[in-house]
Formats: sequence, C-alpha cells, structure tokens
Amino acid sequence: QLQLVESGGGLVQPGGSLRLSCAASGFTLDYYAIGWFRQAPGKEREGVSCISPTGGTITYADSVKGRFTISRDNAKNTVYLQMNSLKPEDTAVYYCAADRRPYSSSCPRGQSYDYWGQGTQVTVSS
Repeated sequence: QLQLVESGGGLVQPGGSLRLSCAASGFTLDYYAIGWFRQAPGKEREGVSCISPTGGTITYADSVKGRFTISRDNAKNTVYLQMNSLKPEDTAVYYCAADRRPYSSSCPRGQSYDYWGQGTQVTVSS
C-alpha cells in the first residue's frame, strides 16, 4: 500500500519552531518531487514548498521564505519541513504530496501530485 504519513505537528507559541516529517511507505521517495501544502479553516489549500527528486530545485511560497526550510533524506525515505519563527497565520493543516518524476530537477506546477498524506495540524497561538 502506497502511503505518505505526516507527523510533527502540534501547538506552538508565536516565534517558536516545529519540524514536520513526511514519511513514505510502500514506495521510495528517490524518484518523487515532494511538496508541502497547507489549508487553514475557510481557506483554499495553498502550496508552501517543494523539493525536486534531485534536490536541485527548491521552492517556497513568499509567505514562508526565510522561515521554512525543506529537506530530504532519501536514506530514511523522509522529507522534512523545518518551520521557524512561526506566526499565527501559519496555523493550518499541513499536507505533503509526492509526484513521480525520476531524475528530474523540477517541481510540479500547482497541486498536480500523485499521492497525498492525511495531514498534520499546526497551531500557532499564545
């Protein structure tokens, strides 16, 4: 069974940090671009970050640039999203998604991904 599982969400105070993990089971992430998305209550899902299979392309939404860092550890079959200097407006359910594109140094456009995780809640509040 092909599955993506996010973890690492929780409640954190403004200015705090969290590291989200996206672990794959049933397939290896080596050939996949991985995207992180988030959806706040009453809002549409938006892209946060993406890393290409080779790691040669990394993208961030303007709202998180300089605060979030995406990385991948293919040996652990896991992609991470380090989130620093968190703000209340970062509160959302965070999803990871995988798009198969072997040896590619690009990320998909929009939200056209093959597999999605179930999401993990991030709440930034004092």
